[in-house]
Amino acid sequence: MFRFKSFVRGLLYCAAPLMAMTSCEAVSKVGSSDSLTQYVDPYIGTGGHGHVFVGANVPFGAVQLGPSNVSTGWDWVSGYHISDSTIIGFAHQHLSGTGIGDLGDVVLLPYTGDIRFDRGEPGDQQSGAFSFFRRETEKVQPGYYAVHLDRFDVGAELTATARVGFHQYHFPASEVPKVLINLDAGIGWEGEKEGHVTIENDTVVSGYRRSVGWAKNQKIYFTATFSQPIVQYKLSDSASIKDGSGITASRTYAELEFAAAENSQKIQVKVAVSPVSITNAKLNMQEELPGWDFQATRIAADRDWNEQLRKVKIQTADTVARKIFYTALYHTMIAPSLFNDVNGDYMGADFKPHRLNSGDNYTTFSLWDTYRAAHPLMSIIHRDKVPDMISTMLRIYQQQGKLPVWHLVGNETDCMVGNPGIIVVADAYLKGIEGFDKDLAYEAMKISAMKDDRGLKWYKEYGYVPFDKEKVESVAKGLEFAIADWSLSQVAKLRGEIDDYEYFLGRSQAFNHYFDKQVQFLRGKDSKGNFRTGKFDPFHSAHLANDYTEGNAWQYTWLVPHNVNGFIELFGGEDKFITKLDSLFVVQGDMGDQASPDISGLIGQYAHGNEPSHHVIYLYPYAGQPWKAASLVRETLSTLYTDHTDGLSGNEDVGQMSAWYVMSALGFYQVSPAGGPFIFGSPLFDNATLDLGNGSFFEIIAHNNSKENKYIQGVRLNGHIYKKSYISYADLSQGGRLEFEMGPDPSTTFGVAKSSRPVSDQ
Repeated sequence: MFRFKSFVRGLLYCAAPLMAMTSCEAVSKVGSSDSLTQYVDPYIGTGGHGHVFVGANVPFGAVQLGPSNVSTGWDWVSGYHISDSTIIGFAHQHLSGTGIGDLGDVVLLPYTGDIRFDRGEPGDQQSGAFSFFRRETEKVQPGYYAVHLDRFDVGAELTATARVGFHQYHFPASEVPKVLINLDAGIGWEGEKEGHVTIENDTVVSGYRRSVGWAKNQKIYFTATFSQPIVQYKLSDSASIKDGSGITASRTYAELEFAAAENSQKIQVKVAVSPVSITNAKLNMQEELPGWDFQATRIAADRDWNEQLRKVKIQTADTVARKIFYTALYHTMIAPSLFNDVNGDYMGADFKPHRLNSGDNYTTFSLWDTYRAAHPLMSIIHRDKVPDMISTMLRIYQQQGKLPVWHLVGNETDCMVGNPGIIVVADAYLKGIEGFDKDLAYEAMKISAMKDDRGLKWYKEYGYVPFDKEKVESVAKGLEFAIADWSLSQVAKLRGEIDDYEYFLGRSQAFNHYFDKQVQFLRGKDSKGNFRTGKFDPFHSAHLANDYTEGNAWQYTWLVPHNVNGFIELFGGEDKFITKLDSLFVVQGDMGDQASPDISGLIGQYAHGNEPSHHVIYLYPYAGQPWKAASLVRETLSTLYTDHTDGLSGNEDVGQMSAWYVMSALGFYQVSPAGGPFIFGSPLFDNATLDLGNGSFFEIIAHNNSKENKYIQGVRLNGHIYKKSYISYADLSQGGRLEFEMGPDPSTTFGVAKSSRPVSDQ
């Protein structure tokens, strides 16, 4: 996902040997020999355009404590890129894999000597608040990060609890240890910002930071407790533009000085954060990290990660695939992130504090991306967390009047198109997941589907989004609205709300309006029912300037996951549909110099680097040719995911890119946007066991599996012959055993008969 028309690439400070670097092993193993964190390589996705977070956190935690580089720009939206060798300090919140930058709040930099408060000049190691570092001094693994800051000869170690970042600094002998608290620095395209620091006593510093960026009203409160007394300090102001009317100053820097020691000195600092208040930040620290045992905290973080990674245990002789798999699983659990304090307080979408009666509140909902695979994966291995996720979305609805689109630290960014919040809520509803208010969920979906914003007004009026009414992304908007409408219609059907079912089901057929039978593509249409005039080029793409979102006609023609069977008929039957689908994976053409950088990971014009393509491979089983899906799944798994730093073919997008790998490596993928089923592809591993919770497990076995034996020959479910090329969520979620018999050639029988194929429910 990438939403800016242009971006400025940051300054590169990296030496040539580092640029050729492909991967680093996670080091300093923690825990027992059966630890799964040893297989996670957090460097995967730090190169290319992966944009992943690097640092210390726990699964779904509020704190993402890690380094922020000097460089800025699109490839630094997480604050870190493998090409960089500079650090301005360690920030307590980071995004992972997004296409827009934000957060990077409350930066701490341990240092010696004197520094200026700017980011410094390229090549000048003595200016600005930053240091160079060497990659060989860096250690990174789930829940732990360490690096040596060469300019200051200071070693830094980081670990975390859910709401507290724990720093451990090692200063050289005879130097005066210093720590800079920097509330000016952030990540992304910020405008107005302010910060305030209060020195409460010789070991406690508290404050807040407010900024206007992607999240228009972001505020974070913190309290920091030091293990050594502060002997001297200085507070400084920074200027910021406020409302375009003038300059306002605020205390955004705290220079803290500690006593020098003859021998090397260790200074620890615990930083607790809160979305509500400094008082709550102190409660968070008291509850989560009252002591000073850094190693115990690090081990606890490793234990938390292992507990979640053990939700899926795989058996394979392919050590590279195992590393990619567990790194991918790790990446799916960085967000959504916790957004409430230990007492239940949270900041609502109305920017007022609220208190939970039970459960947790979350943020960082990249729903346009994650509704496709990350949330379906969560419904399998994190079913216990789904009710809180959905309840959070329902609270957002109550506070802002609609379900979230792309929610970030209490702010609706309205980023991307469609109504993805409806899809995620409907998915949980249709899967029978309990623990959230079903009546409120239905109300929230209906109200959200009837808004007049973001092109929905025209969609309701015309049955599609005309390009002369909505100037950009009209086709993408209409198709995404249709997917949400279908999801809502299935909930209405389940509830017996027949009028609603028929109304939203009718709206979900919007793709029919866009289909041009002459060229067999989905194209922009005006309010009078006319396709765009002039030469039609299905390869051409113009970022935020054509009818598609980060794509072209070749990629968007397939965005009908909710009515595949009806879509096949538009082409004139299965043969013509298959011929067109085959073409997608081989055609070549010029997308133009204005194409979005998200159109990446190409196999022909199939673009795995961006989410609207993620279901497309799995359309083949609907037309009775599952072996083609198997071959393409294996090709994608082996060529578009690697264990190198540029091992992702596009933005991680808050877990979605990795969730596709996890699901597909297990052997299936949810095409239908809500409720399932899961379509078989080609299982990568010999054995995988899914922990479904409550003592229930689902085992997946692939007999005679190998790189050559990638085609499913037959299936057994719980010991019985199973002829379908898919499995329902109900069958999967109750536990059991799914066995695939694999072979080197496509089966002429498995999944071919119409009775064996998935069918789009209407």
